[in-house]
Amino acid sequence: MRKKKKNKPKKKEIVLYGIPAAPGITMGPAYPLYDEEIEVPKKRVRERMVVDEIARFKKALVKTREEILAIHAKISKEMGMEKARIFGAHLMVLEDEVLIGEVIAKLKKEKFAVEYVFWEVLKKYIKVLSKSEDEYLRERVSDINDVAKRILKNLLGAEHRSLQDLKKKTVVVAYDLSPSDTALMHRGNVMAFVTDIGGRTSHTAIMAKSLKIPAVVGLESITSNVKEGSYIIVDGNRGIVVIDPSKETIKKYLQDKKRFAKFEKFLFKLKDLPAETLDGKEIELAANIELPDDVPGVLAHGAKGVGLYRTEYIYMNRKGLPTEEEQYVAYKEVAEKIKPNSVIVRTLDLGGDKFLSQLDVPHEMNPFLGWRAIRFCLAKPDIFKTQLRAILRASAFGKLKIMYPMISGIEELRQANDILKEVKDNLKKKSIPFDKDMEVGAMIEVPSAALTSDVLAKEADFFSIGTNDLIQYALAVDRVNEKIAYLYEPAHPAVLRLIKMIIDNAHREDVWVGMCGEMAGDATLTVILLGLGLDEFSTSPIVVPEVKRIVRSLRYEDAKKVAEKALTLSSSKEVIMYAKEKMEELVPKFVSQSLRLKDKK
Repeated sequence: MRKKKKNKPKKKEIVLYGIPAAPGITMGPAYPLYDEEIEVPKKRVRERMVVDEIARFKKALVKTREEILAIHAKISKEMGMEKARIFGAHLMVLEDEVLIGEVIAKLKKEKFAVEYVFWEVLKKYIKVLSKSEDEYLRERVSDINDVAKRILKNLLGAEHRSLQDLKKKTVVVAYDLSPSDTALMHRGNVMAFVTDIGGRTSHTAIMAKSLKIPAVVGLESITSNVKEGSYIIVDGNRGIVVIDPSKETIKKYLQDKKRFAKFEKFLFKLKDLPAETLDGKEIELAANIELPDDVPGVLAHGAKGVGLYRTEYIYMNRKGLPTEEEQYVAYKEVAEKIKPNSVIVRTLDLGGDKFLSQLDVPHEMNPFLGWRAIRFCLAKPDIFKTQLRAILRASAFGKLKIMYPMISGIEELRQANDILKEVKDNLKKKSIPFDKDMEVGAMIEVPSAALTSDVLAKEADFFSIGTNDLIQYALAVDRVNEKIAYLYEPAHPAVLRLIKMIIDNAHREDVWVGMCGEMAGDATLTVILLGLGLDEFSTSPIVVPEVKRIVRSLRYEDAKKVAEKALTLSSSKEVIMYAKEKMEELVPKFVSQSLRLKDKK
């Protein structure tokens, strides 16, 4: 008698939530990329072998440098020089004289094999950075780990693993992916990648957008839940990963994927149309960029100019400060490519979660409330003047505007303008051309600036509301602290009232108002912001078509009524529910095609 075949128990699907790093929906078999544990033997060496160990160490550094330069050349060719600068952090580790000196001194003193000494020194550096309160510094740990492992493998004669040899289409799953991992991965066979750690400013997230494949980072436990061959769904729109999905879930996501592709195709048709309401109110719809390489995305998605050029990224991942000429070339390139539309260049906004190793900036208990942005620039006028000269010179080649970050009151605006006037006078004396009618604005992201916006409006040409900081300062919520993330509410009545105050005060002085924070790209709130009187939305290029579609589907008069009602509501939950209700009513098929792809469960 034949035994009955036992049915294998069905795997229960697991849903994990992380940070969306690159948009899109895909599904396929998982390829877990387990972090290789390199065994570093603790081996004694004799006195006479110390010289040979030092020579071996230097040879490994040279070989590692050659490998990284080869990756740098590959990325420069395929993605552009700006993306290749990511590997500057790797080269800095190889050229760090303090680190190299510490390894050699420890080797001479303790007389262990150089790979063991090197790893002991590196672990100390990694431990310190991992505990840093600065998000940017914490995320540089992966860079140090990446280059350290290359050095160790070259010292030990071990082989380097690579994602460029993948033979079939897979979703890469890892605790973390180093920049060199993502740079060398096989483009055709990597459908998406997901990681346990990582943030929005991590190099992994930056590379994901460049590769144009869906990615979710910061999932915390993806590696412990996935085995090789596990089937997973990656939703880069919402930051969701589904492991071993049910047939129903797969069907739902296939529909979502099809709908999303159709929706994107529909939105693309709006690229060259104006962002104008049904009753004739035209809105400026611009994009935020970090580097000149981002400009093609701005043009491809139909943005009308750049509403925020984050210039601090030119300063990052390098040994020294950028020269005036380097900055001038970068600003000029963007100005020429965006012409005749405008580019708002935000002056250096360092501090908080953005840090430069080449500047001796003291550690601060509360960096977001400390020596940053315009405060730093006013305290370092030489650095500030160099940037202003570069911006002014580039303004002769397009329509550039200057914007100062983190203005807290009229004194700072006046001080910054005095320095700007000094730079202008110097250029005039030398007969160097620049746009003498360039607009100069203030970023309103501090409650004190919002509350005195009536005063600031008398001396600024425009305002741009930086909601990322305005919300965290107004609500006393650290926006990078996951423990209190639930309190970070863009739709909070206090935030809406501040925005309304800023817009009204500006318009009384004929000053236009834009918004360049994440809130400007929140489709749920577009109708409210439009109704509050916002003149310009500046957001990520990929979000521009969606905001344009909403604007073109509404009557301005209806949006004003929605905003008036929203201002009377007492909680962010009420505001969100009301906004969704009105969007569904005023924008045909909005919820089914757009909101559902954005919301988390």
